[in-house]
Formats: sequence, C-alpha cells, structure tokens
Amino acid sequence: MIKASKKIYLDYASTTPTDPKVLGAMLPYFSNKFGNTVSFHKRGADAMEAVENAREVVARFINAKPSEIIFTSSATESNNLALKGIAWANAFKGKHIIISSIEHDCVLNAAGWLKTQGFEITELPVDKKGFVLLKDLKNSIRKDTILVSIIHGNNEIGTIQDIRAIGKICRKNNIYFHTDAAQSFGKIPIDVIKDYIDLLTASSHKIYGPLGAALLYKRSGVPITPLLHGGGHEQNLRSSTVNLPAVIGFAKAVEICSKNKMETEKLTKLRDKLIRGIIKKIPDTKLNGDPKQRLQNNVNITFSFVEGESLLLELNMAGIYVSTGSACSSNSLSPSHVLMALGKNPEDAHGSIRFSLGRPTKESDIDYVLLVLPQIVKRLRKLSPFRKNNRV
Repeated sequence: MIKASKKIYLDYASTTPTDPKVLGAMLPYFSNKFGNTVSFHKRGADAMEAVENAREVVARFINAKPSEIIFTSSATESNNLALKGIAWANAFKGKHIIISSIEHDCVLNAAGWLKTQGFEITELPVDKKGFVLLKDLKNSIRKDTILVSIIHGNNEIGTIQDIRAIGKICRKNNIYFHTDAAQSFGKIPIDVIKDYIDLLTASSHKIYGPLGAALLYKRSGVPITPLLHGGGHEQNLRSSTVNLPAVIGFAKAVEICSKNKMETEKLTKLRDKLIRGIIKKIPDTKLNGDPKQRLQNNVNITFSFVEGESLLLELNMAGIYVSTGSACSSNSLSPSHVLMALGKNPEDAHGSIRFSLGRPTKESDIDYVLLVLPQIVKRLRKLSPFRKNNRV
C-alpha cells in the first residue's frame, strides 16, 4: 500500500471548490444585503434587482433572454422540471418521450417515473464511443413524440453529443429538445438559438460556484407545468424563496468562466498527457469515450482484471481522489449503465475509473498519478480473481 505523499483531487466532475472570488461576491448577501425577492420593501427590491442582474449574466452566456432563465436548487431539480413539466403540459399532444441510454440517473429515473404515469419512453442506444446516432433518433420520432432529452457532455465518459444536429432534427419535427448540460456548461460554448435548444440544464457547483444553485433555460413560449406550487417565484414556475447568495455566486462563477479563455487549452493538454501516460505505462487499459470529442477535463479508463472500488480505495490511500463513475450513484454496486451501454461486460464496467481534472490541477499532479497508479494496478492485479490466465 502506497502512503500519500501528496493530496490530489481529481473528481471535479463530481463537484468543484467554490472560487474565492465567487465566495467574496456571495458573502454580503448572507447578512448585509439579505432579503426575500418577493417582499415589497427596499430589502426585497434590492434582492430582486440582484437576482435579475444575475439572471442577465447567465442568460447572456448562452445567448438567451433573461426571462428564459429559471433558477433552481440543482441540476436534478432542473432535469425533473424539464421532463415532468413538459410531459404534464403537453400530454394532450402525445405521451412519447425519447432519451438516450447514457443519461444521468436523474433523467433516467424521472423518465422511468413518467412511464408509470402512462408515458412511453424510448431509450436510444449509443455506439462504442457513446454517441447517439442521428439515424436512430430520426427513426424513433413518432407523431405523438413530445420531447427529446439528450445529455450534452456525458458525466462519466465525457463524450460530447452534436446537440446542434439533434436540436435541428427536433425543431424540424416540432418536438421540444432538452439537453442536460451540467457537465458541459462553462466548458463548451453553447448558443441556445443556434443549437435549437428549447430547454437546458446547468449547475453552479460544476463551475466553481456554490452548491444549491442551478438553472433551467426554457425558451419563450414553451409550456411547462411546475413541480412546486407556492408563492409564485420564478414566474410561477419554481415556487420557493430564492437562494439569494447562491444565485449571486452562480452568476459570478459564470462571469469568471466567460473570461477564462486559457482553461480549456490547459486542461486538454493535461487530460491528454494523463491518457497517454496510463495507456503507455499500464497494459490492458482502454480509454472510454471518444479521444477527441470529449470534455477537456474527463478521463475514463477501464483497467482490465482490477476491481474498481479496490483501485479507488488504494488511490485514496495514496492521496489521489477519483471516482468510479457518477458521484450521484457511486454507492451503487451495479455496474455503470453508461459503460454497459457502450458494450462493456460487467467486469470491465466495474474496473473503470473516472479522473476529472479542474482549474487547480497542475502538471506535477498528473506526474504523481502516473508514478503511483501503475504500481497500484500491478499489485491489485496479482490479487485479482479476474486475472487472465495469471498473466498480470
């Protein structure tokens, strides 16, 4: 067992630290500038003005109108609002919804629940790199299809879908298009007009903003039914007192992303170094997802003849913090549904690790991983019941 000589966080796809500038922007709104946005006195008006300013910043980032931004508490809530809200508001048109087989669990589970309510769900397969095939989408569309929901940048394997092509197909067929952009927002340019997007989910804590803030972009004129009923906040679409400090922090994080042009280049370079190093130094490894059309901070590797949880624990002891897949389902003993959709067998799916890089990641961090990881894999393979003819 290798003892930690460094502490390296490589689970930024799970959550990011709050940027100090974001925290600085938030702090006054916990005490000095507090207020309920629906109160009629000056504090309420000031709070509302601050939220509307934040709404403008976020809207501008994706070429939306401020009135099209609904603030929520999480990407999970936004995804549920998109799927269930569209389903309930448009059931008179049809009850057929299309998703992909590699959606985040919150989309899969929301769709599964809608199935119990009489809706029909089509799960599109993906190819071995995780791409939805446009011909499959076209062939799945029916007269009663009301919604297509396809994830933009996959949270596990990093594959980036061609949402513009998908959105164009949906618009041509008068079907609403929703994309879960929780992982891609802030990393990949998104233009909701050019990409034909009707609904989009984004999250604050994936881009160095605070936990507890997210959004749903809803194109003007798209009808949805709210999940929550109450005081009529967020245009009657999301009743709940607005989390003022978190919304301010979310907007500040977006502002920083819009000015940080060098981050993509840096992370892509480090990502590719990590991929090359692992493949070169460790035999019987395979990159999951497309090597180029992937999130710049995502590295998902299958280590054959190794049990993923054991590898994760050994890396943890060595001070390297990674994930076996989606953080939201990391306690599950089932193999990743995303990797299984790529055609992996359960053993290889269980033997896969996600490394996700972030703004603080340094080249020396990658060097340390490439020094420690081969030793750990070699030792675990000697103990592995999955080893191939003892050849490890």
